[in-house]
Amino acid sequence: MLIRVADLEAIRDARIDTQFRRWKRPTVKAGGTLLTAVGLVAIDEVDPVSLDAISAEDISRAGFQDLAALAAALRGEGQLYRIRLHLAGDDPRIALREAVDKLDGIAPKLARMDAAQPWTRAILTIIRENPGVSAQILADRLGMEKQLFKTRVRRLKALGLTESLEVGYRIAPRGAAVLDAT
Repeated sequence: MLIRVADLEAIRDARIDTQFRRWKRPTVKAGGTLLTAVGLVAIDEVDPVSLDAISAEDISRAGFQDLAALAAALRGEGQLYRIRLHLAGDDPRIALREAVDKLDGIAPKLARMDAAQPWTRAILTIIRENPGVSAQILADRLGMEKQLFKTRVRRLKALGLTESLEVGYRIAPRGAAVLDAT
């Protein structure tokens, strides 16, 4: 589920706790979480609703002035859902980036990622040597399709080894420690 930056900021600041989406089937479920730019967002409820059953309170909790504004913002096709959510905490990858003393288990994970074809060290190295350089340029330098490159960087990011910037990436202290240890 994609959430607009302005809405994420409002969720972080506890100004809103509701989103509405039209889906053929829900892409989130109650009890799940989303890693977002503002932190970990918890999904509390996902309920089908009809537009005419949305209350004034729901509209306000979603950050809209009235039903017309909400209706105008809805995209997609399918059933309308009301999603209740809240900020559950910081992105756990942030603390992980600094955990240079906890590298146990990283080597086997990287080895599994490299099983079919080694790539982890090359991507970590090119990011360390080129912080803030766009994904397209880095992918081209490695002879890799941009989307594959970005997918692989996200896998490294989940381990706390890289960090996304407004443009490009940088190596996290944990990533540097992994590179230096191998």
